[in-house]
Amino acid sequence: MELKWLLCVTLLALGILAVQAHDMDEDNDADDVVDIEDDLDDGIEEVEESKSETSSPPPAPKVAYKAPVPTGEVYFAESFDKGTLDGWILSRAKKDDTDDEIAKYDGKWEVQEMKETKLPGDKGLVMVTRAKHHAISSKLYKPFVFDTKPLIIQYEVNFQNGIECGGAYVKLLSKTPELNLDQFHDKTPYTIMFGPDKCGEDYKLHFIFRHKNPKTGKYEEKHAKRPDADLKTYFTDKKTHLYTLVLNPDNSFEILVDQTVVNSGNLLNDMSPPVNPPREIEDPNDQKPEDWDERPKIPDPDAVKPDDWDEDAPAKIADENAVKPEGWLDDEPEYVADPDAEKPEDWDEDMDGEWEAPQIANPKCEAAPGCGTWQRPMIDNPNYKGKWKPPMIDNVNYQGIWKPRKIPNPDFFEDLEPFKMTPVSAVGLELWSMTSDIFFDNFIICSDRAVADDWASDGWGLKKAADGAAEPGVVGQMMAAAEERPWLWVVYILTVALPVFLVILFCCSGKKQPSAAEYKKTDAPQPDVVDDEKEEEKDKGEKEEEEEEEDANEEKLGSASQEEEEEEEEEDRKHASEEEETVNRSPRNRKPRKD
Repeated sequence: MELKWLLCVTLLALGILAVQAHDMDEDNDADDVVDIEDDLDDGIEEVEESKSETSSPPPAPKVAYKAPVPTGEVYFAESFDKGTLDGWILSRAKKDDTDDEIAKYDGKWEVQEMKETKLPGDKGLVMVTRAKHHAISSKLYKPFVFDTKPLIIQYEVNFQNGIECGGAYVKLLSKTPELNLDQFHDKTPYTIMFGPDKCGEDYKLHFIFRHKNPKTGKYEEKHAKRPDADLKTYFTDKKTHLYTLVLNPDNSFEILVDQTVVNSGNLLNDMSPPVNPPREIEDPNDQKPEDWDERPKIPDPDAVKPDDWDEDAPAKIADENAVKPEGWLDDEPEYVADPDAEKPEDWDEDMDGEWEAPQIANPKCEAAPGCGTWQRPMIDNPNYKGKWKPPMIDNVNYQGIWKPRKIPNPDFFEDLEPFKMTPVSAVGLELWSMTSDIFFDNFIICSDRAVADDWASDGWGLKKAADGAAEPGVVGQMMAAAEERPWLWVVYILTVALPVFLVILFCCSGKKQPSAAEYKKTDAPQPDVVDDEKEEEKDKGEKEEEEEEEDANEEKLGSASQEEEEEEEEEDRKHASEEEETVNRSPRNRKPRKD
């Protein structure tokens, strides 16, 4: 058992030594680089050239990129793989009610590859600058009219530098005679706004549509309920994510991220504020009657304060049983002037007044239980009752909480088809962000779910496959993590190697009895050999007795079977003799008598 524990401790020590050796190697390597870096450059190059190519890990499989092509009818599709902003219009507008320095939409847009792209040739729209207003838009191939076909909006976003505060949502701009993409700004009418947005720790995925009031003709924003899914990862992992909105003519909608539904609902039931106002509202002219009693409990009017109730008794009183501790210094103050303090040289008594040394704790009080005038400690007064109040009883006149009466809502309307929104004719990005290099790619607007899925497979699907091919396996990730944090080697040993070794050790090892020669070499007491021999003889005798019993049983069985055979033979002889007598007695077998 001692050997097992020794091996366990040895393994743990080896793990610690490995970490220390790794750290020492790094330190030594750093020193060597500082001391002899110039002398070893040539040698290092020769060693690197002489390394065998087979010893290096095989390169990750490459995913060839090909620009996606729509497989059906679309209203808009853009992959940016041509490398230009053809068809897109940069806004030259200014925001209203904003300082001129930041009012302009002068944020820069460029078509670029991602910084750490795994797909050479795959380009997208990049919002290059930060802390500026950005606006860019493009006309649809043809306007989308909300009638009998669903609307599908889909695009990709990658927060290459993470995101502090800003959005990456798109707007579908309403088809109006006044639409001028050159002056696209925050007040430009839109029909739908969709996409991610974040500020602080508030992670959002917007779906907003502007609904036209059929009675007043005014538009009001309707916001979809917040999704239950945790959205933080989509903003922080620096991966490309696919955002999809599916809006159906039956008023249902789905919001997907990476082709997984994260929110769904109905335009009639899951928007805030609701599309349709309530049928009844509270009468704004109704007033609560003066005699309306809303008190469920009231003081008992018949209750009387007891005669012995003392309202003037204090809550705390001095403890009469307390005794001043011995050694209390009554004549010493708690604080005294600092004897080491000196008046500053620039102290002006005319301006600063008379100088006084700062106060410090009296050093004489440190060894004493206390200084100054001793006072008895205060304790709770057992006779304290406080101000008397009559007990509360049920109010017989209670009428409940008053509410104004309901009246028909004069602004009520019922729109059972909110899907039939204002047609859209352009798509735009109007954004402000404190983070730069937000990457957009592969916009598509269509009505066929299969077309959107094919587009996603040819675009976002390739990015996902390339990222997966470039990522190391589990073992590779563990090794890379250990290279950055050497203490993980100890964790690996304790969690993997050590348990496996202990299982093998305990399963394959057994107790080994010491031989007589080993006892002769030491003074350790030898077990009683005679007792062992007696036990062996006893076991041997028991075995012989069992064998004899078995032989006896076999003999008994044999004799019993022999007796049965003899009895059978005897019976056969009897039967034979009886048959012979019968034959002899027969008339045929009798001899004739001689006269």
